[in-house]
Amino acid sequence: MQNQQGIINPKYCAPHNVDLAIVRKVLTLADTFSVTDVNGKMIFNLSASLMTLHDHRVLLDAASQPVVTLRRKMMTTHDRWQVFRGESMEMKDLIFSVKRSSFFQLKTKLDVFLANNTKEEVCDFKVKGSWFERSCVVYAGESLTIVAQMNKKHTAQSIAFGKDNFMVTVYPNIDHAFIVALILILDEINKDKRQS
Repeated sequence: MQNQQGIINPKYCAPHNVDLAIVRKVLTLADTFSVTDVNGKMIFNLSASLMTLHDHRVLLDAASQPVVTLRRKMMTTHDRWQVFRGESMEMKDLIFSVKRSSFFQLKTKLDVFLANNTKEEVCDFKVKGSWFERSCVVYAGESLTIVAQMNKKHTAQSIAFGKDNFMVTVYPNIDHAFIVALILILDEINKDKRQS
């Protein structure tokens, strides 16, 4: 599988499961996300300014360096998002794109196409999730091979401070920056569904 080289960067692949905690602060003007390892060490964060809220967001590493830019394509029926290397939004820096599998869905299903899959006849990854249940599973292509899973974690702090906590397990040799980017897109698509 080509995943072992890392979709975004090989340094985000590990030969073992990687457990990540994603905390979303929801009481601020713009949602902010922080991603830590199980020891609480910051790995990524995403903060959207109000100006770029609907256009694009940048995922930063622990040193606040841009890892990828997530951009929504306007005027598409399937909620298409594109993910670019660093802060670029040029097609030559496209890493992958994501779209809803179909327009009408009870549970969200997303198809993920790596940049070199230009025909998009078969997806490279699939995300299936229920935002209501705060869970999702990422599969390799059309197979039943799971590469990552997310579940909501309830804590007293999450209720008191307007935070959503998610635990994500990324399977061996899978790029965890890629999985985090997928979950952020899933959140955006589901936020749009809640607001419409």
